[in-house]
Amino acid sequence: MKEMGKPRYHQLILFLFLLCSRLNIGQNKAYAQGTTSNNSRNTTSSFDVGVILDTKTWVGNISWRCMAMAMEDFYNSHSNFTKKLSLHLRDVNKDDRVASASAAIDLLKNVQVQAIIGPQTSRQAKFVIELGNSAQVPIISFTAKSPSLSTKQYPYFIRTGMNDTSQAKVLASLVQNFGWRQVVLIYADTEFGNGIISHVIDALIEIDARVTYRSPIPITANDEAISKELEKLKDMQTRVFIVHMPYSLGFKVFSNANKTGMMNKGYVWITTYVLTDIVDLYGSSATSVMQGVLGIKPYISEDNPRLQDFKARFVKKFKLENPSAQISEPLTVFGLWAYDTVWSLAMAAESLSSANYTFSMNNVRKNSTDLESIGKSQTGLEIVQWISNSTFDGISGKFQLIDRQREVVKFEIVNVVENGRKRIGFWTPVYGFSKELNSKNVSIEVAKWPGDSDHVPPRGWEWPTNGRNLSVGIPVKPGFPEFVNVTTNDSSIRPTGYCIEIFDKVMAALPYKVNYTYEHFANEKGEMNGSYDDLVYQVYLKKYDVVVGDITVIANRSQYVDFTLPYTESGVSMIVPVKDQSRKNAWTFAEPLSTSLWIASGVFFIFTGIVVWILEHRVNVEFRGPPSNQIGTIFYFIFSTLVFSHRETIVSNLARIVLIIWFFVVLILQQSYTASLSSILTVEQLQPTLNDLTELARTNDKVGYLVDSFMPNLLKGMNFDETRLIPYNSADEYNEALSNGTVAAVVDEIPYLKVFLHKYCGKYTMVGPTYKTDGFGFAFPIGSPMVADVSRAILNITENKEIMEPLDNQYLYDDEACSVEEDGSSSSMITFRSFWGLFLITGVTSMLALLIHISMFFYQNWHIVRDTDPELSFGQRLLLLFKYHDKPDLNCADTFKEKDEEEEEKMVALEMQSTVSASYNGHGDHVVGNEDDDDGDAGTPSEGEGTPGREIGGQFPDPPSFADMLSHRRGYDSA
Repeated sequence: MKEMGKPRYHQLILFLFLLCSRLNIGQNKAYAQGTTSNNSRNTTSSFDVGVILDTKTWVGNISWRCMAMAMEDFYNSHSNFTKKLSLHLRDVNKDDRVASASAAIDLLKNVQVQAIIGPQTSRQAKFVIELGNSAQVPIISFTAKSPSLSTKQYPYFIRTGMNDTSQAKVLASLVQNFGWRQVVLIYADTEFGNGIISHVIDALIEIDARVTYRSPIPITANDEAISKELEKLKDMQTRVFIVHMPYSLGFKVFSNANKTGMMNKGYVWITTYVLTDIVDLYGSSATSVMQGVLGIKPYISEDNPRLQDFKARFVKKFKLENPSAQISEPLTVFGLWAYDTVWSLAMAAESLSSANYTFSMNNVRKNSTDLESIGKSQTGLEIVQWISNSTFDGISGKFQLIDRQREVVKFEIVNVVENGRKRIGFWTPVYGFSKELNSKNVSIEVAKWPGDSDHVPPRGWEWPTNGRNLSVGIPVKPGFPEFVNVTTNDSSIRPTGYCIEIFDKVMAALPYKVNYTYEHFANEKGEMNGSYDDLVYQVYLKKYDVVVGDITVIANRSQYVDFTLPYTESGVSMIVPVKDQSRKNAWTFAEPLSTSLWIASGVFFIFTGIVVWILEHRVNVEFRGPPSNQIGTIFYFIFSTLVFSHRETIVSNLARIVLIIWFFVVLILQQSYTASLSSILTVEQLQPTLNDLTELARTNDKVGYLVDSFMPNLLKGMNFDETRLIPYNSADEYNEALSNGTVAAVVDEIPYLKVFLHKYCGKYTMVGPTYKTDGFGFAFPIGSPMVADVSRAILNITENKEIMEPLDNQYLYDDEACSVEEDGSSSSMITFRSFWGLFLITGVTSMLALLIHISMFFYQNWHIVRDTDPELSFGQRLLLLFKYHDKPDLNCADTFKEKDEEEEEKMVALEMQSTVSASYNGHGDHVVGNEDDDDGDAGTPSEGEGTPGREIGGQFPDPPSFADMLSHRRGYDSA
């Protein structure tokens, strides 16, 4: 509603005003007398307040009595009051909007009330609130709960009762607590009933629940109309009903629901507040038809002494006026809110700064019938501000308004059992549901469900009890009968195939029995009546209850149906022909080893040969000789180890250790090379003609796919031109197209490709990456409660190997022998990664042996360096050691000793021969030596040496010591 300046409201209220002037509104004056007090003084001014209620109803009657008691209690407890409320009641029918508007006009124009309490219903309140805004008179309501009446929109409207939006979250939490996913809303087709619906739907959406149906029932509906609507609800799957309507209509609904069998086991009924109190108001007549119903109502703490005293006085007074009534306390929370409303208004009146209660009249002609003749209140704004900001402890709890309306944050959950109702728990925004108030993580337990005495919550849905079977739509497309095989000429023959078998086993695994019949999606000719998308769309059109077959779960289909979990392997791949791509040429011998392994092997061959030469050079004559011979010996020896044909004798123990490890490496490398080369030369290596779709997209080759599938959209998204795509109907057509080169590849889902490969194993292979899809699933209507149960059953079936393996072997032929590696060309090649550990071992062993040899040589011969000329540098000393290391070690090798003995024998023989032919000189000394020797060192010694006799020289003298070599060098340097 906007301001009253709009013509349509102005005309309507003007009409009511004219009507009011002709009615005898004063007939209700008998109810207009407020409660008086013996303590009132002559100085007390009267503060007029209008009240619009229907005292013929329980809510109106009890509320009026509570308001009277509030007047009495307030002025008895406040002796020094200066202003006293005077209540002017207008008793109007709660369904009569015209009467309530006429009453409001009368109160504003004739009585000039400073505030109006009421009216009783949201439907009536809308007109009265408009009048209050025009006259700037506060309209205070504790019964108008509709969210459409916004305190933000109407500045003079105050709601001291509950806003229905606060119930929406409680209802949604109750549904969530028991795991229900679908709800039916049954409500009165009035402003009161419709006001809460959108808020309940929003609250349910937040918990992933949904409203499957809304059933608005006219307030004047008779039993026949109600029964007809309930029969419609009975044929639906949903069994959770939320009821929001007044007492009289609600009683009719439950009475007819009891007659139609909708209060039996499996049903759930939840009532909003107002209807929850029907058990107290109607007694046994209500409890007899509402057994097991759940209800919510605002929680009022019973630990309030004022509340207990008020209840006792109310019951006593009520029984005096109604002796035959059976009542133990005020039956509704509305009565308590009415009490606190009057109390807050009395406090506001007492706090007013002004006592001028007349309405201001601005430029109004005398006897004018225009609405402006009502004038404007001079205290309205101050009253609104004071009540909005007031806080006190009332009998219904703490009175405090937020945005001019009461916030109810505590609710109690009641269960209709036996002869009354039983509180089973509480709800608060912080803790949710709990058995105890303000406790945490304690779920509620229902004492009784409809038609059932146990405590197991109903599932919330049932398959309709009208005898109808589940309608199952299946495709009739030929080509892959392994999945769905139907006989269109005889519908009585049960379909077969992998998908049918899975569905039958899933239905049998459900915790309840579901009868179903298969229906072929075929035209008059027995052919498929459209594509797979068309078949899925039939579920959305409610032609089928479920679709079963090789139906792939994809995004665009999920907009119209809800899929179960997939029961097959997911993904899209490609099959291509295979050919032998192994190369047998002059360089095939090099293919067994990778390039890195060839290089590593050569490096370690040379390294190991050098190490063995260093270890054997001083002690083994076979490793000595001219440099060229030694280099040849190194390479010949180490490469001869490949065939273990080396003839050189190894003397050093360190060299023997190095060779033992090296022989082990050579043996493994040789055997691996032989095996790999044999595989390359003898085994046929089948390779795919293409490796993936990306490679295929760069060519102009054509691609095959299964007709009526979603493959064209997938391929177009990968930049395939539509002219390159060719549809096929069966595996045989796939084979023919691939064999004659019509297509270079076939793209399809993995289950189809497995069936194809089993039939044509060896000719084709599945290659490339797998493109994600969700496999085959069953399609149900959106929001179907069966989806969750069927998905659980699918998990139980697919995880059971005893069930799935026979089915897979029978229909899908899961044969991995037909698969080919994507990169088979290198499958037999040996890489360095496989041998780096062996090379590490032999390398470490060789290095350790070399370090040990060098360390021992330095330790044994360091004295030679130590005793040399101290003027030599460290480099010169190491050079001397290096030269010494190049000399043979005669003390360590027997071969050198044997050779020295032979050389000595030869030297003796030569000396004896030289003695016979020697010439004698003039001094009487014999000269032994070679006359041709240029050095002349082998002649007669000098006279000073005085050594008689004869010196025997040889061709192979003993090697000079390091001392002699150094002395000779010093002499040479001196010369």
